[in-house]
Amino acid sequence: MRRYTLYNIKHLLVAVVMAIVSFHAMAQVDAQHTQYFEVPNYYNPAAVGTTDFVKLRGGTRMQWVGIENAPQSFVVAADMPFKFLNKRFGVGAVMQQESLGLYKNLNIGVQLGYKFKLLKGEFTAGVQVGLLNESFKGSEVFIPDNDDYHESADDAIPTTDIGGNALDLGVGVFYNHKLFWAGVSCTHVNSPTITLNSESGEGGNEKNYEFQAGRTLYFMAGSNIPIKNTLFEVIPSVLVKSDFTFTTGEITGRVRYNKFLSAGVGYRYDDAIMAMVGAEYKNFYLGYSYDFPMSDIAKESSGSHEIILGYKLKLDFSEKNKNKHKSIRIM
Repeated sequence: MRRYTLYNIKHLLVAVVMAIVSFHAMAQVDAQHTQYFEVPNYYNPAAVGTTDFVKLRGGTRMQWVGIENAPQSFVVAADMPFKFLNKRFGVGAVMQQESLGLYKNLNIGVQLGYKFKLLKGEFTAGVQVGLLNESFKGSEVFIPDNDDYHESADDAIPTTDIGGNALDLGVGVFYNHKLFWAGVSCTHVNSPTITLNSESGEGGNEKNYEFQAGRTLYFMAGSNIPIKNTLFEVIPSVLVKSDFTFTTGEITGRVRYNKFLSAGVGYRYDDAIMAMVGAEYKNFYLGYSYDFPMSDIAKESSGSHEIILGYKLKLDFSEKNKNKHKSIRIM
């Protein structure tokens, strides 16, 4: 049974400039989010239960608007703290789906973090166990007759829909202090290899293709700095990511008024400048960001858009609270 790499498929269907700009493709399946500070447990399984709330976040990102088949992603993240045997823990779940032309990946994971006090802050060690699914719409591949680089009968190009799954693991540590927060994590720590075969499930002499998700290392940090005698606070943050071959990062600076309205700018190294706004009212959150590309991709794209929606709910299971918690539907 012959094996081929899905890496060739991606290079066939996606323009080289897109692969270079998008974190050098990196054989990476983690979606890029400008508002990374709103979904920290997407990048770090130890960033769970950092508040006394159940936090829900969901968002979508439209990358490089104006370019056909550009990446589009959707993410959902949730987390909450809990106690067991007088020990503090955090639990969370993430789901991310990204499409790139005929290529699509889906990542689902559950997270658990163990917490303990350290130097007037809280340290968390966390793990994530999940499933990684990769698929490719080979039935929709079209190669023009005058293509000088690929033959329509090229065995490295699937002609049927293919897909596969693999166990996916992540680890991380996170430190939360009243003055700052920081974390280090590694996604796809087991570097899962996915064998993609025909989704019809037919056996015989069908060809198999392989995709390997590379390990990605993340460092995140941030702080909330109140401006004395005002209702304003400055919120800087940074995200650095590396596949151990290529490293990049971004820095963000926001200003928030009365814990209600926020606005800021950011810079992603050799890629884009970003602008973002957000609003938090009672338990609800809405955030929007716009990325303006600084690379050659700007010749074809007007930029990228991202929207994040959120809700948080404080649970109180003490005997004094007979109602336990309020229903989301009536708040």
